[in-house]
Amino acid sequence: MAVGRYTRIDGKKSSNYCSTVTVVVFVALCLVGVWMMTSWSDAPSPNLDVPEEKQKAEVKQDVVKDNNAETPTQQQFEDNPGDLPEDATKGDSKADLLKEEKQNNENKNETPSEEKQEEKVVEGEGTKSDDASKNEENEEVKEENPESKKEGGVEDTKTEGDGNDSGEKKQSEEDSSESKTESDENEKKAEDNREAEEEKKEESGVEEKVEENQDNGPDDNTKKEDGEAKEQGSQEVFPSGAQSELLNESSTQNGSFSTQADESKNEKDAQGSSNKQEDYEWKVCNTTSGPDYIPCLDNWDAIHHLRSTKHYEHRERHCPSEPPTCLVPLPEGYRLPVEWPKSREKVWYTNVPHTKLVKIKGHQNWVKVSGEYLTFPGGGTQFKHGALHYIEFIEKILPDIAWGKRSRVVLDVGCGVASFGGFLFDKDVLTMSLAPKDEHEAQVQFALERGIPAISAVMGTQRLPFPGIAFDIVHCARCRVPWHLEGGKLLLELNRLLRPGGYFVWSATPIYQKLDEDVEIWNAMSSLTEKMCWKLIKKEKDKVNQVGIAIYQKPFSNECYEQRPENEPPLCEQSDDRNAAWNVPLQACMHKVPEAETDRGFQWPEQWSERLQKPPYWLTSSQVGVYGKPAPEDFTADYEHWKRVVSQSYLNGMGISWSKVRNVMDMRAVYGGFAAALRDLQIWVMNVVNVDSPDTLPIIYERGLFGIYHD
Repeated sequence: MAVGRYTRIDGKKSSNYCSTVTVVVFVALCLVGVWMMTSWSDAPSPNLDVPEEKQKAEVKQDVVKDNNAETPTQQQFEDNPGDLPEDATKGDSKADLLKEEKQNNENKNETPSEEKQEEKVVEGEGTKSDDASKNEENEEVKEENPESKKEGGVEDTKTEGDGNDSGEKKQSEEDSSESKTESDENEKKAEDNREAEEEKKEESGVEEKVEENQDNGPDDNTKKEDGEAKEQGSQEVFPSGAQSELLNESSTQNGSFSTQADESKNEKDAQGSSNKQEDYEWKVCNTTSGPDYIPCLDNWDAIHHLRSTKHYEHRERHCPSEPPTCLVPLPEGYRLPVEWPKSREKVWYTNVPHTKLVKIKGHQNWVKVSGEYLTFPGGGTQFKHGALHYIEFIEKILPDIAWGKRSRVVLDVGCGVASFGGFLFDKDVLTMSLAPKDEHEAQVQFALERGIPAISAVMGTQRLPFPGIAFDIVHCARCRVPWHLEGGKLLLELNRLLRPGGYFVWSATPIYQKLDEDVEIWNAMSSLTEKMCWKLIKKEKDKVNQVGIAIYQKPFSNECYEQRPENEPPLCEQSDDRNAAWNVPLQACMHKVPEAETDRGFQWPEQWSERLQKPPYWLTSSQVGVYGKPAPEDFTADYEHWKRVVSQSYLNGMGISWSKVRNVMDMRAVYGGFAAALRDLQIWVMNVVNVDSPDTLPIIYERGLFGIYHD
């Protein structure tokens, strides 16, 4: 007789038989359930029947929310549900409820046929009901307890899937007809979810690909994609603590700053709305100077409007109001320069193709033409037999000069081709050589091509762009500068630049020739230097070069100034700053020597090379440095920083062959720490201090380096 699914049949015999079968089936189901729960908890996440797209979306959300976890990798592989909330193990509690319900069914004497039919229904419909019930259950967990994802991370999602799966199967055994009725609706929901996830997948792009690789593991078929994803996005998916903070910061409000995306979009929109197409073409500078063109020195429009050229105003800088946008051409046939130290003796003629100076000064051994080269025998007007002999003769007649120890930074006025400064490198001395761009063509260009530091400048109506009391020695070899005229204005400019106790070395014809003009100049210079309190230390003639040398010394104190019978030349006003040098007119006055022990210039700097690394004595802790620390600490920190950066990055990490580098310009020198860190290399550094920056150029000179002010 056919029996309905839920028909009850009463009878004593069946009662005992039913009880026995029920117990056996119940025990079997419990064992199967325990085995299934154990095996599923150890199984990898891809075995879950949850739709793949939905699982990816949940993993993605969990990872984003878990950025603040201490160790994301540990959370990913953690398998302990001890810290999970009750909702995360919801399926396990359902198993206990099902056990109680089965015991109630035992008391109600259900028939074996009912249980067998229920098992068949479970076998036939279990797959559909599982998919639907899992979708429904996962949505319930997400809505009821979203915080569980933050605590559990990616592994919590897997644990929830295991618990829900076992609980749903047992529940379907109890009420399979309801599952079958609901399965159709759940299949519709699942289909909608799949479509939504497909749209998200298309939008997510690379991020979806990264998460897919992490879900699938390092399979052979996906190793290549997994490697690319790790390189591009592994830090975004599992950032470290610091990276997590940066990511969080980047998602916050931008305050008063606009984003680069907005700026670029607005610019592209603006460009798109305009149909203008502008073509830029860089033209070669069309000037008579050719490769020697210097905008501020070859500004003929400004030069033609000068009222006078009496004070060499036409040799000074006159920068155009609008900077030129043309290219300065290379000389025809230009070649890579000869490397130092060979360049000191010869350079390619095609690089500096000038012969006028060869014709005028050829007999004085300045420069000669030898085949493809211009050669520099090391001579000059006052040292025909070589600059090195001349340099050693100076130290011989005055050992206190002590090249490379007491005397480190030298200013050479009217340098010519700068052989004097070029050979002072052998004495570990830095020389700032200067000469005007005049009828002798590019003298400074010769010097730079040789690898010797030099600038184009003239002593005219403006102060030179250097701080006061900066140079240890000022030198002039037969420079035709009228030192004695107009109250000694030009010589007083050298007095501003020279340290107290520093030397002025002058070798010119008035020292050793007896022509009327020479005698007149010598007498005028002697009178002027005496009024300036400069003491004539030495006056001797070199028998080899047949030239005379006079060496003057600037006073250490103001005692001589105070004892003068007349205030001539006058002392400068106290408000006159000796360090002010940018476009400041020359004045025929003298600045007093510093008298306070903490003033710069009160005492001579440390011997070279101790002065390079030791903070100057006049930097005190009460002064605040450029970087906010007390000035001496700031100085030391800057030096240590640049030593570390140069040794770890510049020397080996930039692809530069420093053995082929001869000169460097540091456009933001501050304390000169970069130049100091390069001290052991065969290079020289022009330290530039911007006129709008803190005036640290005196510190650079104090430590035995040199530089220049610029705007």
